[in-house]
Amino acid sequence: MKKTPMALASEYMELAFLLPAASFVGYAIGHLLDKAFGTHYLYVVFLILGTVAGFVQLIRKLTRDSANDSQ
Repeated sequence: MKKTPMALASEYMELAFLLPAASFVGYAIGHLLDKAFGTHYLYVVFLILGTVAGFVQLIRKLTRDSANDSQ
């Protein structure tokens, strides 16, 4: 079934929010853990993990979309 242009636009707008949201969530978790444990480096670790998770999801979405387009 062919998707409408608005459905396609909404799917690709999701990609614009995916990476920043994952990075922010990673930073927020790290920041809260830093406050809880009295450290000053966990926010960097979780920021990197959140960014990597965002890229993984981005690649999964794009490969799934490209596989659906080729059919």
